[in-house]
Amino acid sequence: MRSLFLAGAVLLNGLAVLGCSGAGNGSGAGSGATGSVATPTFSTTAAQNGAVILAMATTTGGAKVRYTIDGSTPTPSSPIYQTPILISSNLTIKAIGTASGVTSSSVATWTPSTTIASGTLVWSDEFNNSTSANAQPNPAVWGYDTGASGFGNSELEDYCSWNSSASPCDPTKPNAYVGTDGYLHIAARQPSPGVYTSARLKSEGLFSLLYGRIEAKILVPESQGFWPAFWMLGNNIATDGWPASGELDIQERVNAASTPDWNMGSVHGTGFFGTNLGTKYNFPTGQTAAGWHTYGMIWSPGKIQYYIDDPVNNIYVTYTPTSITSLPGSVWPFDSGNAQFFILNLAVGGSWPGSPTSSTPFPSETLVDYVRVYAY
Repeated sequence: MRSLFLAGAVLLNGLAVLGCSGAGNGSGAGSGATGSVATPTFSTTAAQNGAVILAMATTTGGAKVRYTIDGSTPTPSSPIYQTPILISSNLTIKAIGTASGVTSSSVATWTPSTTIASGTLVWSDEFNNSTSANAQPNPAVWGYDTGASGFGNSELEDYCSWNSSASPCDPTKPNAYVGTDGYLHIAARQPSPGVYTSARLKSEGLFSLLYGRIEAKILVPESQGFWPAFWMLGNNIATDGWPASGELDIQERVNAASTPDWNMGSVHGTGFFGTNLGTKYNFPTGQTAAGWHTYGMIWSPGKIQYYIDDPVNNIYVTYTPTSITSLPGSVWPFDSGNAQFFILNLAVGGSWPGSPTSSTPFPSETLVDYVRVYAY
């Protein structure tokens, strides 16, 4: 999406519980020696089919938990734990607590208790709604970016959260909701001439993941000025900023359907953003992005692969650290240990699509049937 701006336990559709309570699998309890940070502790909650959502904490006030995922000893420059992380692969997590002017803690270690077969479904939001009215997207997973800052892309919309009445948002005409049809609706509206509203949902601060096959079944609107996207950013966006956080664009396109119609799969990081590593997938004759498609990414150590509709036979691009060796100052961020969070949005206008025209239909919607994660 090339954006330069970011701002208790709940059952997720009967599938997964998010939170920071529960027994952990690793060592590390204790308050630490005098003058040192308390050793971090781990806690897990169940996802699906043996996967867990891992949380880390230290009891020392103001201290940070820093961790590694490759079994190496963490240092004060290791990634900072910020958000519960879905773990479905055999990672050895080591963590320390750090604080300015205080001795770092001893090392705590966590390893998974089960091995999960590749292709196993480990987490999903199916956007189920058994009520007779529009429902709030699961607040344990989805928060919102809001406002009309342009989001680094000269976008024109005001992003509205669920049930927002802040002008020009209108809770009677929501921009993000789970309909009785079982789809997540992201609606772009034009409440008055030159004024646009839409929604940008994100799991930042709530849910993130490290590695896996990630996919969403999506139907997008196609017309001048529309910019729908399903993408991810590193949790370290809060501390290191963009593009150091890394960005993974799984579904992204602009404007009206073309012949052939297309989707863009991109990766961005320090030294490679803009159009450096973006690949256009052309749909087969007779297909457009305005039909239902499954947009997916396989994120494994040292590799990012994008596919549409078929994760075995329709991988259309593969990126690895060697993809950036010719780009001065580039840094591959996707194996640093920083987990990534989801974003689903429908931008109106911006530097890439340009502005809507009088023929652009409002309201228009992105529909999402599900978001799923499988073990890679």
